[in-house]
Amino acid sequence: MPHTPRAWRRHTAVLVSALVLLSGWTAVTVAADPAEPSAPDGTDDWVGTWASVPTAAPATATPVLHDQTVRQVVRTSIGGDRLRLRLTNEFGETPLRLGEVHVALRSGSSGTDTDPSTDRTVTFGGRTSVTVPAGAPMISDPVPLALPPHSDLVVSIHVPDETPVTTLHASSHQENVVAEGNVTGDKAVEATETLTQWHFLSGVSVRARSRIADAVVALGDSITDGSETEVNANHRWPDLLAGRLGHTGVLNSGIAGNRLLHDPNPPEGSDTEDYAAFFGQSALRRFDRDVLSQPGAGHVIVLLGVNDLGHPGTAAPVSETVTAEEIIGGHRQLIARAHAAGLRIYGGTILPFGGDTLGFHSEENEDKRQAVNEWIRTSGEYDAVIDFDEALRDPEDPLRLRADYDSGDGLHPNDAGMAAMAEAVPSRLFRPGGR
Repeated sequence: MPHTPRAWRRHTAVLVSALVLLSGWTAVTVAADPAEPSAPDGTDDWVGTWASVPTAAPATATPVLHDQTVRQVVRTSIGGDRLRLRLTNEFGETPLRLGEVHVALRSGSSGTDTDPSTDRTVTFGGRTSVTVPAGAPMISDPVPLALPPHSDLVVSIHVPDETPVTTLHASSHQENVVAEGNVTGDKAVEATETLTQWHFLSGVSVRARSRIADAVVALGDSITDGSETEVNANHRWPDLLAGRLGHTGVLNSGIAGNRLLHDPNPPEGSDTEDYAAFFGQSALRRFDRDVLSQPGAGHVIVLLGVNDLGHPGTAAPVSETVTAEEIIGGHRQLIARAHAAGLRIYGGTILPFGGDTLGFHSEENEDKRQAVNEWIRTSGEYDAVIDFDEALRDPEDPLRLRADYDSGDGLHPNDAGMAAMAEAVPSRLFRPGGR
């Protein structure tokens, strides 16, 4: 399996430690200890601590900002002594001009007020304003801010010109605010609008406190994105998993409505036509951007397929759906691409959805779900299996979610279900060499 640069540094560190032990140079062995301090300046040991997938905004639901500040709260996972932001204009057709950007730790456990002692101006090539080219992301300069693990980070972005928000994440499950003017450096702002989206922000990475730190990417749909969980609570299963892990960043690459095989293709005149762009590009299409390019990515958990069963395929009428074999083929592609990049990849079984209120369940779709899950469990092609189905199904009626884990629609887990999903992920998978 090819070594990534991070994996090669780890491999080298292990060899150095072995030579040191043999030669008695005990002073050097400390440098290979997992509890070592941050890497010195000039290294590239950056690890993702938070992520959100950018999507296009449909013409009927495109917000517009003009001389306003959008202030957004994100819950990080791993800590570090410096951070970088990843801003995005990847679905914009014109350049995006941003007047000023600030980051700070949140003051208290709710709202968007900041701790002024932690407020930092974010620069891009040394400049406090930046123009993000159409179709591109923009990575900030390193920001000297000590970020503890599991922090609430406030990112404030001033948009001086009249600007359509063409690149966003539609379902933040976090209340963010818009305020008039450039108030990026203010402790408190007067909100003119509250929104549950993330605008122009898709990632935060840190210079990690240990060279063995890496990140796991949760690649999925609305269940991974946190649909039906309590707003402002950070009860998405990847957030809850992050609370159990130490040297591992956890990055949420879930999108509500997302499919493994196909981009959105709502039937003309359907209820979803006006907002289908929020469903994002297919996982096969977005895998390089949303998984492989994440800083420090070493692992990926895949939970996909339910929307492939419940939605129509590309250029297909509503009555047509994909086959189990096609879904399995898509999973095999993800495995091949992850392994080619040196990542370990774990397959999550598709949750039951019997009796759902969204029209996903049918005898035919259940047969396909069972076939895909059987392949995930028994093929040995994934590096490990995470049996979300077993963890959340009703023992008395295994085609349905347990009642105490059901949000009420028969498809999405509630907050308790999310906690059960996080507990179903073995933490040993993320130890160096763990299985």
